[in-house]
Amino acid sequence: MKKKIYLFLTISFILMTLLSCQRKNVVALVNEKELFSLKYGSFEDELNLFNLSGTGAINTYMTMLDGFFYIANGELKKIMELNSYGDLLSLYYNEEITKTPSFTNKDTENSTKKAISYPFNTLGPIAVDSRKYLYAVDSLPFERQEYDEDNRLLLRHVVLRFKSDGTFLDYIGQQGPGGTPFPFIKNIYTTKNNEFVVICNTNSGSIVYWFNANGFLLYKIPIDENSVPKFESESDSELVTYVSVENIIPDNIYHKVYLKVDYFQNYLDSATKVQSGIDYEKTLLYPLDIETGLYEEPLDIPAYEDSVSENLSKELYSIPFDFLGVTDSGWFFFSLPIENGYLIQMVQPNGQRILKRALPINHNDILYYSLNLSGNGIISGLFVQKDKADVTWWRTDSLVGGFVN
Repeated sequence: MKKKIYLFLTISFILMTLLSCQRKNVVALVNEKELFSLKYGSFEDELNLFNLSGTGAINTYMTMLDGFFYIANGELKKIMELNSYGDLLSLYYNEEITKTPSFTNKDTENSTKKAISYPFNTLGPIAVDSRKYLYAVDSLPFERQEYDEDNRLLLRHVVLRFKSDGTFLDYIGQQGPGGTPFPFIKNIYTTKNNEFVVICNTNSGSIVYWFNANGFLLYKIPIDENSVPKFESESDSELVTYVSVENIIPDNIYHKVYLKVDYFQNYLDSATKVQSGIDYEKTLLYPLDIETGLYEEPLDIPAYEDSVSENLSKELYSIPFDFLGVTDSGWFFFSLPIENGYLIQMVQPNGQRILKRALPINHNDILYYSLNLSGNGIISGLFVQKDKADVTWWRTDSLVGGFVN
């Protein structure tokens, strides 16, 4: 754990140095389109993030499918479905927290809006499949939580499923409907076949749970950093010292997951020959076939590079991108915060083509954000500011749609 904290602080320090000293790289911009804004409050079409200036995590998440936006507002224990104009279409809400929607007094047969009451506890990430089934991470009440003594894990999370008409279907645990609660859920995903995938973090690594369209478990894949393939450092032909699995994301079509793995090496001071830190070495994207449990040939993911001049010397720094997601056509998207927004790197499945584009964002105005990549390659974001929250998208689908894999 200490190694990971030290590693994170080192990367963060280098990144902040680059942001303040970086040279002007010429990267084409992708024009943003601000779709709509949400006010803050307790009404059905508003967000409530409580005290944005205070400490603690913000439990608000967004996903987009076919131009419809789904926002889980954990602070107000509700989920909103909106169209691209910001019109509220469906509201899933906890009656004890959220005010009863005003449109529930109308003739329900003539109303285009749905209001679904459910006693949410602490909402987490959400996902939607092609059937418009809604999946939402929630926690069980304290008295129903379990403890795994062997692995020292608190089991408290489940995945709630709602049908397209808002009917509550069931909750999914480790074995399927009504199963044992999950350990901490980092994220959930759906596939083109309406299967869904749960990514959990544990004390020893990650666990991938892959379920079929009916909610029954197909595969359970534990992943820890010791099992990830190693490679020899180009600098001294020794195995790298530190391995960090930054993110795990499933394929939208096939039964495989992609591990974005960052490798680091001890840094020895040339004068004293004493270890004085760690150096980032490289990033590999490993496909893991979950049916066979075998890793396929990795894809080398270029890092962000920039030079910093100081005291008549110039240093070249490499910073790994974050793994944002994969499209239905197999393009891999990576992101990195830069001075004036985000740098997006799009890598073709075979690595033959790499595209880079900048998404302009004023970081000074943003208190919290949630980025999402759709299956067809559209990047959308929820950007929380002091007086409102904006929903924006970038049509990056047009950049990758013209290439034949």
